[in-house]
Amino acid sequence: MSLPTTGRVLITGPSNAGKTRLTARALIGWVEDHGADGVAILDFAPEVEHEGVLLGGRLDRFVDVPEGAWVGVLDAHAPRAEGTTEKGAHELARENARSGMDLVESLPSSRAVFVNDATIPLQHEAGDVETLLAACENRELVVMNAFSGEELGTDDPISRREREARERLIEWADTHETLR
Repeated sequence: MSLPTTGRVLITGPSNAGKTRLTARALIGWVEDHGADGVAILDFAPEVEHEGVLLGGRLDRFVDVPEGAWVGVLDAHAPRAEGTTEKGAHELARENARSGMDLVESLPSSRAVFVNDATIPLQHEAGDVETLLAACENRELVVMNAFSGEELGTDDPISRREREARERLIEWADTHETLR
């Protein structure tokens, strides 16, 4: 699968469908064509084992982060997998949102932005999808990926917030690739 080299791209799919790997390929392609100067990476992915399966995963599992790129990495939680109660999951989501929004607000001016697991800081009301989108405005290329699936829940507050954020990202994107 080949992604556009300009515009706003969103990749969605369930856990382990290849979203991060495809985002890494887009990053490699950009750096090969344009260099690492002006590249910004927001990596919100948690790395948690759930029922014997690794959930999430950072971009650096699939690509050496280019020297010269700006990188913001969230020490993320997987609230629905790690939270032992609904309240505990809510607190983990709030922590992700606060720290994730701090990274979004520190995003420097850049030509290309790559966002891994974009909805992690948006699973709580302290996270704002419009702030993320505003931070990515006027870039030559933005590639984001986001979870879309039912294996972690569908009707809890975290899943509802994530679904709403993903729907907004789909509206925003010029190109939306769905992986299965």
